[in-house]
Amino acid sequence: SIDPALRRPGRFDREIEIGVPGRRARAEILAVHLRDMPLTEDVTPERLASMTQGYVGADLAALCREAAMQCLSSRMGEFDLDRPIPQDVLESMKVSMDDFSAALGDVEPSGMREVLVEIPKVTWDDVGGLDDVRRRIEEVLVPEEGNRAYDRLGVEPGKGILLYGPPGTGKTLIAKAMANESGTNFISVNGPEVASKWMGESERAIRQIFKRAKQMAPCIIFFDELDSIAPIRGMGDSTAWERVVAQLLTSMDGVEGLRNVTVMGATNRPDMIDPALLRPGRFDSLVLVGRPDAASRLGILRVHTKRMPLDGVDLDAVAAATDGYVGADLAALCREAGLAAYREDPDSDRVLQRHFDAALKAVGPSVSQADMDAYENVGKKIGKRRTGWDNIPFYG
Repeated sequence: SIDPALRRPGRFDREIEIGVPGRRARAEILAVHLRDMPLTEDVTPERLASMTQGYVGADLAALCREAAMQCLSSRMGEFDLDRPIPQDVLESMKVSMDDFSAALGDVEPSGMREVLVEIPKVTWDDVGGLDDVRRRIEEVLVPEEGNRAYDRLGVEPGKGILLYGPPGTGKTLIAKAMANESGTNFISVNGPEVASKWMGESERAIRQIFKRAKQMAPCIIFFDELDSIAPIRGMGDSTAWERVVAQLLTSMDGVEGLRNVTVMGATNRPDMIDPALLRPGRFDSLVLVGRPDAASRLGILRVHTKRMPLDGVDLDAVAAATDGYVGADLAALCREAGLAAYREDPDSDRVLQRHFDAALKAVGPSVSQADMDAYENVGKKIGKRRTGWDNIPFYG
């Protein structure tokens, strides 16, 4: 909105962009605002920094003020508002994590306004297993010290990851967990949210998403159901999606100058994605998320049974008996075992091995070996289009 004449040489010669602070910078800002505040032992700048993605300095200052007000309001019954607060009450007041949790609901982060943003609360413990997939993604989502190591080796980290595989394997969950574990901001995009009947609106939304990701760096832009956002051009009657694909290609090429922005996509139909997106410099890493092995199935079962009152259930045996099951199948299996216990005795407070045995008869694998073979073949075909494509089928 500034007149371009003011930005010419000889006037405002230099432009410095001050973006949204990263995790480490947020911790340093919070340390300043918390240094004179009485806190309980569980409150630390580092812990709060991990919970405040997208917050700028003014937001963090407002958060600290709001937390102090939450603490004060919780103790208002202990003193008379018409008189000075007793010294012993003041000295006993400490701002707790509960106060900050309440304040987080009232203070909106500036870096997340006017864009489709989500702060993932999913950790890798919620995923269970899939360590090979995690390791491959971590090679792209390198932390700051990893970037320095890449610089020493003269290697440029990848900027795009495509997770592909059958439904129910946990692709979206993996993306959220990786964003959480790396302390990275997360912008989630779905096809229906980008689509617009108005000419140019969808392209403008893509540009805005990439612009905001740069401001929020380090940041992951996650395109769920990428095939619906970027289908192969020329296959349909409408040119609307062709414009969206063109804008997405342009924006990803522009990511070259954004060191801490990673584009991640997930799809069940990699064969339907426009080939231009799968060229080097865009989605550099192709990761097949298929059927988990026995160790990963055990991890997934532990995630879904951690709140169940198990009694004598051999999860290792269940994991061995579920060859070919994906994450969604295992979640359904655990639900069915709980329902089997309820059907047997509505007052029961235990889930036994026989309930899992019954569930195994009711819930089978949803992904066949033929399905996995098809996904691996698609990956191989895509890999032949380019030199140096790293296609690693981890499972199946």
